[in-house]
Amino acid sequence: MILCPVAPDVRETTEIGRYLKWLEDRGHAFEGYADLHRWSVTDLDGFWSSIKDFFGVRFPTPATAVVPDRRMPGTEWFPGATLNYAEHALSHRPDDEVAIIAYSQTRDRGELTWGQLRDQVARARAGLARLGVGRGDRVVAYLPNIPEAVVAYLAVASLGAIWASCAPEFGARSVVDRFGQIEPRVLLTVAGYRYGAKDVDRRAEVDAIRAGLPTVEHVVHVPYGGHELRRTQEITDVLGWSDLLAESAPGFEPVGFAHPLCVLFSSGTTGKPKAIVHGHGGILLEHLKNHGLSWDLRPGDRILWFSTTAWMMWNALVSGLLTGASIVLVDGNPLYPDLAWQWRLAAETRATLMGASPGFLMACRKAGLDPAAEFDLSALRQLGAAGSPLPAEGFHWVRERFPGVLLNVGSGGTDVCSGIVQGSPLQPVRAGEISGPCLGVDAKAFDEHGASVVGELGELVITAPMPSMPVGFWGDSGERYRETYFSTYPGVWRHGDWIRFTPEGSCVIAGRSDATLNRGGVRLGTAEFYAVVEELPEIEDSLVVHLEDPAGGNGDLRLFVVLRDGAELDDVVRGKIAAALRGALSPRHVPDAITAVPAIPRNRTGKKLELPVKKLLRGAPVDEVVGRDVLADAASLDPFVALAGGPA
Repeated sequence: MILCPVAPDVRETTEIGRYLKWLEDRGHAFEGYADLHRWSVTDLDGFWSSIKDFFGVRFPTPATAVVPDRRMPGTEWFPGATLNYAEHALSHRPDDEVAIIAYSQTRDRGELTWGQLRDQVARARAGLARLGVGRGDRVVAYLPNIPEAVVAYLAVASLGAIWASCAPEFGARSVVDRFGQIEPRVLLTVAGYRYGAKDVDRRAEVDAIRAGLPTVEHVVHVPYGGHELRRTQEITDVLGWSDLLAESAPGFEPVGFAHPLCVLFSSGTTGKPKAIVHGHGGILLEHLKNHGLSWDLRPGDRILWFSTTAWMMWNALVSGLLTGASIVLVDGNPLYPDLAWQWRLAAETRATLMGASPGFLMACRKAGLDPAAEFDLSALRQLGAAGSPLPAEGFHWVRERFPGVLLNVGSGGTDVCSGIVQGSPLQPVRAGEISGPCLGVDAKAFDEHGASVVGELGELVITAPMPSMPVGFWGDSGERYRETYFSTYPGVWRHGDWIRFTPEGSCVIAGRSDATLNRGGVRLGTAEFYAVVEELPEIEDSLVVHLEDPAGGNGDLRLFVVLRDGAELDDVVRGKIAAALRGALSPRHVPDAITAVPAIPRNRTGKKLELPVKKLLRGAPVDEVVGRDVLADAASLDPFVALAGGPA
């Protein structure tokens, strides 16, 4: 069911409409999104050249080709070309216009104009160069989502050095597990912060991180909150942020298209975090395409999307600068002092695009919020949602509460640092469905034999290369990279999600394929399970795992629920759950056991940790399953550890 059709004036009022007109002037006419998408994944040379030219990407040294060989893995893009991501991020707007607006529970609201941002990046660049940082060196940041993090990231990129960041909520072990892989020379850090009303001292963690990173030669302290970074046995020479910015040396080092820009880390909830290397050119082109044509960002717009520096959405947020948009940084507890805080910020900043997690949107719905009635959100054109599936009820709530605002639901990942399936102003919105594959992404559902399927669940795959596919994994010969993405279907990227495409081209993400429920030969995604259970008035949250029977039986299907205040998991509620699942899904998917727990384990981006819980219930030691400090709530694992009979 189409909830929101394509606006009749889309070709006159949006960036994707301007792009279609630009293509038409050059001999490429397309009737609609399906036609445009087909061209974008078949004529890779034509499409990605058009993205480069439409958005004005500059190659000081020109490329000798676009993509001479499209076989995966190992695809080479724009061979011979040089460029710099930071140069493109800083080149758009006049000095006196606002580039960054920063909100924090640790210090007062702040702003940086484009002129101030360019000046601070040039100063941070000079300071890092004085510390010996150059092309290929690694600089890591234990920083919140604050302007200094953006400045440092762009300064590192301007030098051709390589960036990686972790949020200061992470404990020392998780940080060292990540940063230790890439052997950094410089560590930027805060000594503490406030989270809501709570003061958090991280000096002991910084000491432990420094001790665990023997290659670090310099520590830069970014003042934030009331704590000072003390000199210790591990930290003998601390440079202040103002000292780093004492001199200026503007400039941008031209680097190859695939030269590493940043290292992003996988969640670490299914094994040691992968150090995923992304290149300057791939991120630049992919984010220009995504932000301009899907998110409809343009000069003068403002994007607010809550993220920490540990999530790929932070890198995507910074890339809003590539389009000439201003970015709104938010640090702290996103639900403090109440659910309405982010809506108040969107109103105050006149955000044109606001991003939100599906969990946040559903919480606002359940709380009865009406943000557009309470706040002036008239500047808002798009509401983005990513991180987990959004139930159909969430689509209807947004449509009712935000008439005229495009709901753009997407799914992608750290692996490509962008969306794989998503909406745009040129696509209709269907309740409970993602509008379709992104431009330049040849996404399909494959069955176990490698055949494309429509109308049934399959593995989410990408059958043509994308520029933002990783350059590789840090320190990997290529074997782990191939095993991760290309071992199931040779030459085809397997993403690890379970998806169903409709004949109209829209799709539904049904959860991780490694968490699929397979009972009596009927396969079901966990997202479809949650959509039924969490609509019951007694249920606040839920998690389901299937412990398969090695002998081939139905196995053990276990459901864990968080009850709403005042509800009790009695026989009546158990019966309601069973009846709802039996009617909406199948009798095979009625749980064998239903258990109430205080909280569902989620990582810091809001994803339910189905596979780690499954491993715990099978007897795996908790330390081998997941680091507690990558969880949004470390105590949420305790009931599952107890059920498995292990120590908490």
